[in-house]
Formats: sequence, C-alpha cells, structure tokens
Amino acid sequence: MMSVHGARKPGNGKRDAAPVPRLPSPVLLLSLALACAAPAPTGEPVRVTIPPGASFRVVTDSLAAHGLVGSRFWFRTLARIRGVDRRVQAGVYDIPAGASASQVLSLLEEGRIATTRFTAPEGLTLLELGDLVEARLGIPADSFARAAGDAERLRALEVPAPTLEGYLLPETYTLPLPVTAAGLVDAMVAEFSRRWQPGWDARLDSLGLTRHQLLALAAIVEGEARHDEERATIAGVYSNRLRIGMPLQADPTVQYAIQLATGARKPRLLYKDLEIASPYNTYRVRGLPPGPVNSPGVKSIEAALYPADVPWLYFVAIGDGYHRFSRTLVEHNRAIREVRRAQSGR
Repeated sequence: MMSVHGARKPGNGKRDAAPVPRLPSPVLLLSLALACAAPAPTGEPVRVTIPPGASFRVVTDSLAAHGLVGSRFWFRTLARIRGVDRRVQAGVYDIPAGASASQVLSLLEEGRIATTRFTAPEGLTLLELGDLVEARLGIPADSFARAAGDAERLRALEVPAPTLEGYLLPETYTLPLPVTAAGLVDAMVAEFSRRWQPGWDARLDSLGLTRHQLLALAAIVEGEARHDEERATIAGVYSNRLRIGMPLQADPTVQYAIQLATGARKPRLLYKDLEIASPYNTYRVRGLPPGPVNSPGVKSIEAALYPADVPWLYFVAIGDGYHRFSRTLVEHNRAIREVRRAQSGR
C-alpha cells in the first residue's frame, strides 16, 4: 500500500504549488513613489509657461526648477505610461504648489491654462480701448489697432469700414494666458456674433437700415444715454430726425471727428468745434455718420432696433445723466434757459 505522504493528486501528476502573493501594479508603485517624493505645499499657485513645441524633458526640467516635481525620472516615467508626454498643451499654467505628479500631469494634458479677466466698458472708441488694453493687459495699443483693422477679419464679418469700430462688444472676458492682440479681438468679435440675434436681421429690413448703419445709430445712443430707461427715448429722437431729414446734431459724432483729427476727445465741446470738417460731423452732414463712433453695448443696440415712439426732436441734459425732451425748437430753447437757471442757482 502506498503511503499517504507520497500520494499525488489524480489527473495532472503535479504537486500543489505554493500561492504566489499578488504584487501591486507598476502604475500604483510609481504613483506611491511620486506621492512620497512630492514637494510640500506652500499654498500659492506657481505660474509656469510651457512654450509651443517644448519637449517633455524640457517641460519636466521647468516644473522641477519651480519646485513642482520631486523626481524627474519618476515623473517622466509616469507621464510615459499615461501617454501624457505626447499630449502636453502649451500655455501658461497656475499649478498648485504641492500638487501630486498625477494632478500636474492632468493639468497639462487637459490644457487647464491660466486665465485673466478683462472688462471693455461701453462707449469706448477703438483708440481708447487700445489704451485700456495696453494698461490692463500689457498688449501694445498699436498691435491692438492692427488686429482691429485686419482685412481678413473685416471680410469675415462683412464690415464695410477700415476697422472693427463698433463691432467689439463691450463685455467682461475671461481670456487664456498669454493674451495676444489677435486673440482678444477674435474673442470680442466672437461675442458680438454670438449676441447678435437672428431676429434682428429681419428688424433691420423693416427699419430700412443695414447692420453697419444700425450700429452707427446705436453708438450715438451709447454716447448720449446715461440711464437705461432713456436709451429707447433717445433712439426715438434720432430716428425722428432721420425720418424728416433733419441733421442729427449728435455731439458724440463731433467728439469722434475731433479724436480722429487730434488723437483725443475734448472735455467740453465749444460752438467752434461744431464746424469741424469731417464726414462724422452730424451738425454739418445730414444722415448717419459713416460708421459707429464708439463701442455700443447690447442695450443701446436694442434701443436703436426698437426706438420709442415719441414726438420729441430735441433734448437737453438736466443733470445726473437725465434729459429734458422737447417737440419744437422754441420749447427746446426754453428748456435750455430753465436748466441753466436751475444749475446756476445750485
């Protein structure tokens, strides 16, 4: 009889193998190693620029120089396993200090580029907007002007003018860094196109205006109105003047003519300024000016599209941004005298 100790299992004729312990995956081991090697958090994000075409070794060296990578070898190895080393997107990144290697790689792979905010107020001309862009974003004003006068952009938007004056929508923009003149102009044009409603084109047909003419009217409203509740009324006044062939006599157009000639607006218009020779001087030239004289906001565009049905032909500022409206020149002159007496009394 065969001893029990020497018995074999039937079927395969082999002894039982000792169980083999299951080892962690290589990715897990690398993640643990990198986590141990990660630098300590300092609280403030670290700004890193990844230039276009940079090799992943250069990217790793830059991150290490900023204290964001503990081990170049493990970082590159993990990136290679995940395939991130071939998918890094160029740009400016704000990387949290002390982020894990996996978090850093995710930022680079997903292109979560750092951003900045820029607000373009209503009513600025291109020249004024260029100065603001230079002051706030560090983009040279002349670079912004060139981008706003680029022929290809003008053709794409079907702008019958030498610049995008009036087509750069006033808004607060969140822009990826680094911001360029072309990138900013494209963002503003895209926002203008996005906010332009399809129904407005049909409205233009009923008004007998082109989009360019409508924006010229909206810019005048923007230059005159200080309160939203008066925008449609002011648009109604100018629409009435257009309908009867009366000169628009709009001060914002004179200011624009002066700025084109001298590079700056005047703090206050004088009677002699109303004689400036310019197609934008609506005291001398009837009808709408050749184009917008500033950047009108959506509310002024809507007011020009849907002007109030009012009998007024004249208005005068009475203080606090409000106006007094009149039907006739006699009423208007009386209103001016009354406003001046009230102001001198105050």
